[in-house]
Amino acid sequence: MKAVHFGAGNIGRGFIGHMLSASDYEVCFVARNPKKISMLQKRKEYPITLANADQDTTMVSNVTAIHVGEQDRLAEQIASADLITTAVGVSALEDIAEPIAKGIYLRMKNNNQAPLHIIACENAIGGSTRLKKRVYPFLDEQTRTKADRYISFPNAAVDRIVPAQDHKDPLQVTVEPFYEWVVHRPALLDGFKEIEGVHYVDSLEPYIERKMFTVNTGHCVAAYFGYLEGFKTIRQVMSNATLRAKVKHVMEETGAMLVKKHGFNPQKHSQYIDTILERFANPNLTDQVTRVGRSPLRKLSPYDRLVRPAMQASEFGIEIPHLTSAMAAAMLFDHEQDEEAMKLQHMIREEGVSSFIRERMGIPDEHLIHQHVVARYEELKGHKGSTILT
Repeated sequence: MKAVHFGAGNIGRGFIGHMLSASDYEVCFVARNPKKISMLQKRKEYPITLANADQDTTMVSNVTAIHVGEQDRLAEQIASADLITTAVGVSALEDIAEPIAKGIYLRMKNNNQAPLHIIACENAIGGSTRLKKRVYPFLDEQTRTKADRYISFPNAAVDRIVPAQDHKDPLQVTVEPFYEWVVHRPALLDGFKEIEGVHYVDSLEPYIERKMFTVNTGHCVAAYFGYLEGFKTIRQVMSNATLRAKVKHVMEETGAMLVKKHGFNPQKHSQYIDTILERFANPNLTDQVTRVGRSPLRKLSPYDRLVRPAMQASEFGIEIPHLTSAMAAAMLFDHEQDEEAMKLQHMIREEGVSSFIRERMGIPDEHLIHQHVVARYEELKGHKGSTILT
């Protein structure tokens, strides 16, 4: 079985590629970095290390790589593949849509009727569906009709913390022991070879929202609260009892919404929150606050990890004082080396706080959340540069 995976970064190698290789897939990474491509082609393996006390290391084998610009060769790889996966970031899906379309066109031209599954492993709701919407405009109607019979885009949820790396071996990756990969079972075609360790479910939305609004929300909240206090790493944030409690309170607020909406068992979800907090505090992981908090405009957008759970909680009548405080903290993220952070600060200066919340976050002026975020923003801004551990 052959898999083509777009993205040879830390998530691609340390999570998706590892799991595919462990399930006896031959993995061809599609990448841009010439050095990594050359090393993967030559060595055909790389090490991954677990961030645990023993630093357990495993070799991922049966891998190779190809440059994304080699479109003819790439199309041939896709035309004969059994599975395509991605870990490139949601915003980069449009960049790989045309190469995937060329591979699909060649596949249909060659009359390859074997099932092909294309799974976007991104931090987004409906990532594979988004990818399909970008791929199909590059195909003619006849090819699209044929592809609909033999190609499927199952949505998925993925969860594994892979921090920035600093190894002598450029291919080595350190990952946390915990992982979760959930795939929407009804979208699978007959003949699909299940991936070992993947959880297949009939309804995906509860799992996606549980992960997005607990793990992703909690992680970025830890970064934004920690940034205002001058902390450098997530581990430092989680070692501070006051900040850890603030992060937990946010996750409890989103948790109340998730329990109400999806019928999760409250006790089990509380245990899930505790598990996530322990993952953030892993003493064997060093994750920079500025890395986790990067791209604040995306994280403050209407359907992402802060605004979306807040608006849904409001619909259920759930109070969210800690989540609104976290949104205000995100608006104060002004890391100079983060392009989005600088753009965010420029927008607030030019448009004003209230206008930004209305236009960029999609929260109307009259909404209570809007008013609470404005108030908390002004309060936090007034304390900036001094301790705000309250």
